[in-house]
Amino acid sequence: MHMLYNSDNYAVVQIELDAGLPDLAPIDQVLTRGGYEIVDKFARKELFIEGALAESFKEGVEALIESSPSVEEFDAYLERFAGMALQPVIMH
Repeated sequence: MHMLYNSDNYAVVQIELDAGLPDLAPIDQVLTRGGYEIVDKFARKELFIEGALAESFKEGVEALIESSPSVEEFDAYLERFAGMALQPVIMH
């Protein structure tokens, strides 16, 4: 689990899980499974994306980073995904 972004409005965490291959497998053959968790702090909702949507998200972030975005620009990009968030954030 890696915290990738944290602003007043959003937090993004990358989650990677290995696919359960033996520890003796060559590193280039180890598969990973995971995605990104996007938390909308004001709406108090979160979204977990994986697969093709996660890959699209990653490519969009990489393109955005090339332009040295402001916090507002990055938050605007995240807002497009946060609209899909339905899971409420619950603190224990």
